[in-house]
Amino acid sequence: MKKIKFILAGLLVAFALNVLSQVPPDPPGGHGSSGDAGAGGGAPIGSGLLILLGLAAAYGGTKLYQIKKEDLEE
Repeated sequence: MKKIKFILAGLLVAFALNVLSQVPPDPPGGHGSSGDAGAGGGAPIGSGLLILLGLAAAYGGTKLYQIKKEDLEE
């Protein structure tokens, strides 16, 4: 049974790599107005990054608090 699972997992990875290796189509209208800009424009990610870091810090603080609380109870 282990051998079958290993073979199926290997085939899944092999097929996934084949699907991901295809080149995406060019975006309509070219790459920006000046011709050298990247596709998608200049989307700001600064505020989203700060929100993500804040949530990660809150989650980490909660986990540390739970660990400390468990240590004090023992």
